[in-house]
Amino acid sequence: MTVIHSVEQHYAKMLADGELRPDPDQQRTVSALNRLQSELEAVPPRGSVLWRFFGKKPDTPRGIYMWGGVGRGKSMLMDLFYDALHIERKRRVHFHEFMQEIHGRIKEQRKKAEGDPIVPVAQQLADEWRLIAFDEMVVNNSADAMIMSRLFTALIEAGVTVVTTSNRPPDDLYKDGLNREHFLPFIALLHDRLEVLSLNGPTDYRMDRMAGSKSWHSPADDVATDAMRETFFRLTDYSPEDADKVKSATLEIPGGRTLHVPKSLKGVAVFSFKRLCGEPRGAADYLCIARHYHTVLIVGIPQLGPQNRNEAARFVTLIDALYEQRVKLFASAATEPDQLYLEGDGKFEFERTVSRLMEMRSDEYLALGHGSREAAESEAA
Repeated sequence: MTVIHSVEQHYAKMLADGELRPDPDQQRTVSALNRLQSELEAVPPRGSVLWRFFGKKPDTPRGIYMWGGVGRGKSMLMDLFYDALHIERKRRVHFHEFMQEIHGRIKEQRKKAEGDPIVPVAQQLADEWRLIAFDEMVVNNSADAMIMSRLFTALIEAGVTVVTTSNRPPDDLYKDGLNREHFLPFIALLHDRLEVLSLNGPTDYRMDRMAGSKSWHSPADDVATDAMRETFFRLTDYSPEDADKVKSATLEIPGGRTLHVPKSLKGVAVFSFKRLCGEPRGAADYLCIARHYHTVLIVGIPQLGPQNRNEAARFVTLIDALYEQRVKLFASAATEPDQLYLEGDGKFEFERTVSRLMEMRSDEYLALGHGSREAAESEAA
């Protein structure tokens, strides 16, 4: 039996087994990831005899920025690289979650000492990790944009190698954002210190995984539950045997509130209708979900009426947020969208929601990339 040690060997086996199709963009990226794996594994552990023998901190291996459309294999290649990499002090984290953590660390550092907190925070991270791998780098707010150049410069100078995926090339990050001129040094840093590689090959693997999957299941019975479970595992490339790898998460909502996510993996989240719309929630909650996850599964949507008009109003706001961020929606419900809310306050507004729900089931919508519809239309213009 052949022992597989490198990302390149993993990728070659997947090609040979027919799990993947030949793709020059992927092959070029695999070669770069394989190079980085070798460089990282060649550095002796910190504090070892070899480290002391060389007498200086080893050079930081150059990181990688993988960008491209949805379904082109970015997360899959990140999986292969991260799983194959045999080093201590490595971390993989969703970019949004990481930036929330950074703001928390900066706040704590300011309590401890005066002056710029960025360098001490970067050093803390460098003491913990040699490699940080980010899923879905995206910049949606000025608070992140203002600190990213200094933060990542300090991280790399402190010895941290960065690998990240994104739907956008570096030059399109934070496009048309407030005070974007302060963000431009970060873009220059990405080009200078990371190898930028595009993944825009001919095969959309996400659409392949969704092929044959219904996005709306009614009624919400055991058959629908089984179908939703199967959809989750297909979208995340996991099987029910890997259920222990599916984690819950907590989103921090602006204003100091939090939202519990029962299940999340690789940008896919699962919620119950009761959790999303049966509790006091607003547009900020739903926008945070829509920006954080490219796909959302909602289970147990009931038929609504005058007795639960508040839940219906929240559902309208939720679908607006998901639609505007082009989030892919899979749901189990008591009935079809056009029968969900037949009478009650806000019925007229709900008709727009029905129209959006129907559009969100189309192949054209499912093929869209995740992110602001307004920003995408602006770029297209």
